[in-house]
Amino acid sequence: MKLAKPLLVAIAALAIVGALAYALIDKPGAPAATFTTLEGRTIALDDLRGKVVLVNFWATSCPGCIKEMPGMVEAYNDYKDRGFEIVAVAMSYDPPNYVANFVQTRQLPFPVALDVGGEHARAFGNVQLTPTSFIIGKDGSILEQKLGELDFVRLRALLDRELS
Repeated sequence: MKLAKPLLVAIAALAIVGALAYALIDKPGAPAATFTTLEGRTIALDDLRGKVVLVNFWATSCPGCIKEMPGMVEAYNDYKDRGFEIVAVAMSYDPPNYVANFVQTRQLPFPVALDVGGEHARAFGNVQLTPTSFIIGKDGSILEQKLGELDFVRLRALLDRELS
């Protein structure tokens, strides 16, 4: 019984050291991307520091992308005033007129950019599958990367934590 207490103290100390080490590990930074929206406005990720940003690579031909858009609109409307931004990046193979039509008919409230030459997909690790999302923290580090549809319960929990 006497041995159990020092063992528990040692395990607790190791757990604390491990948690501190994990917290100090540098998370990868988001690339220094500058997007051009459908309206011709430029958005530099560096200018969005201090906000939590969701960069979502999508296509009008992607069923999962279309399915998650209403959830993205809802999350954007709920969190935009608290420091949340979305940049939806249409893949290079998506015809610009299809993207513009989708944005107009769905009345997307967040910026939508075209990745005509594919440079943004390359900058984010050569994104090829959609939807692919990156959640970027206030400091510009990538908090999460998600291939496939977003889990909006998880996204909202992350936003509540990061924007509190």
